[in-house]
Amino acid sequence: MADTREAIVRASYLPMSIIIVGVGNADFTDMQILDGDDGVLRSPKGEPVLRDIVQFVPFREFKNASPTALAKCVLAEVPKQVVEYYSYKAFPPRCPQPDTPDSSLGSPQ
Repeated sequence: MADTREAIVRASYLPMSIIIVGVGNADFTDMQILDGDDGVLRSPKGEPVLRDIVQFVPFREFKNASPTALAKCVLAEVPKQVVEYYSYKAFPPRCPQPDTPDSSLGSPQ
């Protein structure tokens, strides 16, 4: 668990998200801690994550739900995580470019 917390703190500076789906009836307390929704996750040395990049979802809460409901919950935090990364890097959003003749070559008309 200590190595995992350290790795997540380091990864919080990178353009990535970590999604954990807990399968079965095990005690997922450690996964909930890694998720960080109840407080800021810290490395064993006390360094906080830069961004919340972990989403934990216990599958048992969705075993009778539609696959769409599971997907919605699993992916719920990803848009915020992307925005936080680009804000940290000070990359402004790019405006969409109009289609050029070259960009439509591979698309059906």
